[in-house]
Amino acid sequence: MSVENSTAANKQPAKKSNSSQRIFTQTQAFFYRLSGGKLGGRLGKSPVLLLNTTGRKTGKQRTHPLLYLRDGDNLVLVASNGGAPGHPIWWLNLQATPQAEVEIGRQKLRVTARQADPQEHQRLWPLLVNMYPYYAGYQKKTTRELPVIILQPMA
Repeated sequence: MSVENSTAANKQPAKKSNSSQRIFTQTQAFFYRLSGGKLGGRLGKSPVLLLNTTGRKTGKQRTHPLLYLRDGDNLVLVASNGGAPGHPIWWLNLQATPQAEVEIGRQKLRVTARQADPQEHQRLWPLLVNMYPYYAGYQKKTTRELPVIILQPMA
């Protein structure tokens, strides 16, 4: 959830430190885990999960509280970055290492991430905007198409 700018290719974010955002994210993850998702587990009517990725440069575990939508057995995310020009760090990490772990409440689930194909994107986008209407504004704010990410449970 850190603020970042990006090159035109949206592959390499230019780092802009945002320690207050990092502290907020770490605090939210702490209380989410402590309460089993009762604290920090929703933003309005939208559910929140913790996505644990592997840092593409450091190899360290990174945790990101994110809104999600259930689609059958899959979990769906939007790499919105608040409508910023570059992709969020967590999506860049998943592109490098698609295997990750999510925490929903006290449940932990191993997943593999992939970007939705155009037909899936078309089907899921209205559901995502219905869940969190700000996504539509984020899309208008940027020239990049906001990636819809599908997390599939690992067998």
